[in-house]
Amino acid sequence: MVGVDSKSTTHGRAGQVVPIGLPSRWRALILLAVLMPVSALLAQCGKAPPAGAMAANAHATGDTFDDRFPSPQFSDRFPSESESIKWPSRGQQLRTRTVRTEKITPDAAPAPSSYRVASYAPTLPLERPREDMTTLISMKSSAFPYFGANPRAEAPFLNVSNGERRGHRSYSGKVYWQDETYNDSRVLVHVPEHFDAKRPGVIVVFFHGNGATLERDVRDRQQVPQQISESGVNAVLLAPQMAVDAADSSAGKFWQPNGFKRFMEESANHLARLYGDPDSAKTFAKMPIVIVGYSGGFLPTAWSLEVGGITKRVAGVILLDAVYGELDKFANWIENNRGSFFVSSYTRYTRKRDMELMAMLRERGISYREDMNGPLRAGSVVFVQTRDGITHRSYVTQAWTEHPVKDVLVKMAAPASARYASAGR
Repeated sequence: MVGVDSKSTTHGRAGQVVPIGLPSRWRALILLAVLMPVSALLAQCGKAPPAGAMAANAHATGDTFDDRFPSPQFSDRFPSESESIKWPSRGQQLRTRTVRTEKITPDAAPAPSSYRVASYAPTLPLERPREDMTTLISMKSSAFPYFGANPRAEAPFLNVSNGERRGHRSYSGKVYWQDETYNDSRVLVHVPEHFDAKRPGVIVVFFHGNGATLERDVRDRQQVPQQISESGVNAVLLAPQMAVDAADSSAGKFWQPNGFKRFMEESANHLARLYGDPDSAKTFAKMPIVIVGYSGGFLPTAWSLEVGGITKRVAGVILLDAVYGELDKFANWIENNRGSFFVSSYTRYTRKRDMELMAMLRERGISYREDMNGPLRAGSVVFVQTRDGITHRSYVTQAWTEHPVKDVLVKMAAPASARYASAGR
């Protein structure tokens, strides 16, 4: 600017010129006027916007939800041909990888080097430890209720009536009523925790004696499920309720032709459900059977062998102080099924009948032994007299040894076990 010394001026806001020669008080006022608008703007930056401004801004943009978040198009969800994964053709070999899998069981640690080839199928989770499963299941084909004939008397089984009530007069003359004694269709079913349907196994069918119930006697007093589990054998248990807590050995539906077969067929589905694998029903339907008859259980045992319809599936018979009759049925089964084993253990109360059965077998040229010291093989026939002092009532838990059912299962020899795997196929 003409006539002004450039060294005597300074430039303020908006091109204003502040003379240098002004007193310091005036210079301070001028600087304050310049800086106040700037400080007010900066102060606004540190405050939340007022609610009114937020509401206004919500409608000020003109954008809708669809504008800001558009729906995916077909091309967004499905890649084009050039973007798709290239699967090998039939002539090309898939490249596979190996992964380590571990099968955890309660009794054994995982194998340190177990491998399998991965596949595109879903991978099943590792197996969880199982527990013993014991329950009561009502079965239509169980022994009772039974409204048919008594084949030994050729008369109706329910041969006594009192109004609408029906009952059966036993050989002792005592009357047992159908609604109290012959109306329980339940079966005690037991699957041990170690049982594996993929391995060779057996189904143990236990026919209890007189004066028994499944829970009080078979399960708790005689400990049959416990003996099955403690044997370590790959076996499951079926124990149908016979006459409830009565001095009666009636066989009910097991008197009927194919009655035992129908019972085993129905049981296969129940065993599979309790085991936890419905597909295993086919395995249970073919699995070999070991029948255990205690005391009055001889009668359903004998008739199941004679007319049951699945004789070839019976891999063995165990009679525990139970040879009270039906000797011809037992002798015929032993003679016609030389690939199966037979064990009869007896006290002095049944000794006479056991001796008669031994004589019948000798006449037919069938050998037997009279001890339980060796293994049970296919074709083994064994008779064992127990020492004095062993009571009939405790015979299921104490016979020639403690827990005789367990002992027989343990002594089933390996060759017999191998045969069990293929029985019924």
